[in-house]
Amino acid sequence: MSTSNIPNSGQPKRAKFLSPWLAYPLALIVWEVVPWAISLLSPRYGWVGGRPVIWNFLGLIPVLVGTIGLIWGLALHSAASPQGIEWELDKSYLLRRGLYAYSRHPMYLSELTLLLGWVIFYGSVALLIAAVVWYIFFNYYAMPNEERVLAAHFGEAYREYMNKVPRWFGKTRGRSDPH
Repeated sequence: MSTSNIPNSGQPKRAKFLSPWLAYPLALIVWEVVPWAISLLSPRYGWVGGRPVIWNFLGLIPVLVGTIGLIWGLALHSAASPQGIEWELDKSYLLRRGLYAYSRHPMYLSELTLLLGWVIFYGSVALLIAAVVWYIFFNYYAMPNEERVLAAHFGEAYREYMNKVPRWFGKTRGRSDPH
């Protein structure tokens, strides 16, 4: 088979970029509006007379924390790539500062925190199921895939980062610590 029919064969990969002006509102719509829509699929536990009670309002704390983490992560990506936020797994840069000093996947962590906050706020079983499915997909497929791509691209620098910074969140480890 001739490689001339394959797009970009033999040429460097062209990165796809998302404008930060589009990324911020898109992220907020996805993580603030979509959970509301999903919550409509099941009863809202804890709500009285169509309104949340005090326990439901506690869910807004992780929503706020997750939103701050999401915006911070987008800002870090925007600063690292002036052309726009790279849409590919194989980034041209390796973030190791800010939230990335405590989690290899702070964007996913922020999204999960947001989703769990909405589960509490809406008291929605449908959102709880969505959060469990989200966690399983990202923890067992997306994260390992992304880590393989980044390890192949950045080599020893990424493997050292993986040994030092936990996948989800926690205390960074010294190089001699095998766990």
